[in-house]
Amino acid sequence: MSMFCYQCEQTAKGAGCTAGGVCGKDPETAALQDLLVFAAKCLARYAHRLRALGASDRQTDVFILEALFSTVTNVDFDPARLEQMLEKAREIGGRLKARYEQACRRAGAEPEALCGEDCCLAETREAMLQQAQTLRIDRRRAELGDDVAGLQELVTYGLKGAAAYADHARILGVADEEVFAAFNEILSALAEVPTDAGELTAMALGVGELNLKVMELLDRANTDAYGHPEPTRVRITPVAGKCILVSGHDLKDLKMLLEQTEGKGINIYTHGEMLPCLAYPELKKHEHLAGNYGGAWQQQRKEFDAFPGAILMTTNCIRKPRDSYIGRIFTTGLVAWPGVTHVTAGPDGGKDFAPVIEAALAAEGFTDDAEEKTITIGFARNAVMSVAENIVEAVEAGNIRRFFLIGGCDGAKPGRNYYTELARQVPDDCVILTLGCGKYRFNKLDFGRIGGIPRLLDCGQCNDAHSAIQIAVALAKAFECGVNDLPLSIVLSWYEQKAVAILLSLLHLGINDIRIGPSLPAFITPSVLQVLVENFNIMPVTTPEEDLKAMLGG
Repeated sequence: MSMFCYQCEQTAKGAGCTAGGVCGKDPETAALQDLLVFAAKCLARYAHRLRALGASDRQTDVFILEALFSTVTNVDFDPARLEQMLEKAREIGGRLKARYEQACRRAGAEPEALCGEDCCLAETREAMLQQAQTLRIDRRRAELGDDVAGLQELVTYGLKGAAAYADHARILGVADEEVFAAFNEILSALAEVPTDAGELTAMALGVGELNLKVMELLDRANTDAYGHPEPTRVRITPVAGKCILVSGHDLKDLKMLLEQTEGKGINIYTHGEMLPCLAYPELKKHEHLAGNYGGAWQQQRKEFDAFPGAILMTTNCIRKPRDSYIGRIFTTGLVAWPGVTHVTAGPDGGKDFAPVIEAALAAEGFTDDAEEKTITIGFARNAVMSVAENIVEAVEAGNIRRFFLIGGCDGAKPGRNYYTELARQVPDDCVILTLGCGKYRFNKLDFGRIGGIPRLLDCGQCNDAHSAIQIAVALAKAFECGVNDLPLSIVLSWYEQKAVAILLSLLHLGINDIRIGPSLPAFITPSVLQVLVENFNIMPVTTPEEDLKAMLGG
């Protein structure tokens, strides 16, 4: 059985994974994920029309988010769980179709024939795998051409990223009817297989607009629940004692674990994109939240192997666990790997992390305190804007020449040392804003200060892109200019679909001159890239020296 997937930056040979995913997914998992995206589109067709008739279905809305998020790179690798989701999609679909037909009758309208026999989800895994073969991207490329298929995937991947953010917000009780409606509308339009490049480009920018709303919801969800991040010195070396390492992106899972480990003599460490959690007042008040361990997701096999405690994956980005720690790694939420113990949520959303705690107590833990080393994080929008006047004064006085937003996803593919070298070479009179796990390429370097302002401002997770955008908008207002007129250069690293969603949001806002790397998406063909260049002057990174010279004005 073969596959085709080119949704992430590390896709094989920069073209597409065909025998197995570089991420670790096998062809069976890839096929079930393709079918799950198809199922989400089918459900969206009914949900969109049902909403137009004055009704909605929250179970469908939530399932569509979870279905899309489950297919994001490095989330769900478990065919059994994917099969269960497809069975749920079939059940929801039957009920949703009946609701739609009833609503049509009440409105005196004729129901549309939305699904033929090819839309009915298969009932066995073998049949699901056969059905999925008809949905492969490479087959669509052969039928529609690379440009059209690539634009369709650009829209799809942007929706996947936005769905991840929307699901994070929903888990914290923050959702929006207009957001659900937009997901359904765009997915429904994709299900019609649009082929016009202009229409698809507009849809992609529409996804960017949707994602901007979603990131606002997530920002509100996080800050309402845990307070606004504040500048915080964080320990990055371990202390003696039993320990649990938490990776992924989910703040609520970390909060529940902190509460359940209170007084048990277990230190909790963050890993990867969980680093910003140490700056939230309601999280960092727990004294046993000891610090951050390790770096970005792609190093986890080595770092998890060396970590002498239990490990909890709350969302992406999981990699194939080594045998040395597969008995002490756990998953929860939508992330899954075959053979790894999964902690499920109860009806009220609560989770019992007893298996994780037991594994931590059984493990050796750190035997000694390491030499203390720290970094400073927590420069989200509230923290930065509280010193906005100082920043404006520093720029007007010539003490700050330029801002560089260097952030995004990290990854294992060669070429990402570009971001380290770029950050190192940024002149001393410039400030670096960063977010996402891409910051691990340089966030432990000492960049010093300009006056009282740190030259490196860590704005948080990739989920916190809203903060960076709001900082840029606020600075533009302070300088009475547009964002494109600010002394600001944006250099992004991308890996998976959340980065695609953020890029589309920036393009929706009309932000120009974005540099992206370390390589361009395989689904962006030369002709599509040309459209982006003509409209937004988007460009691939070259070398740190050449790019820095251009950004500084020659």
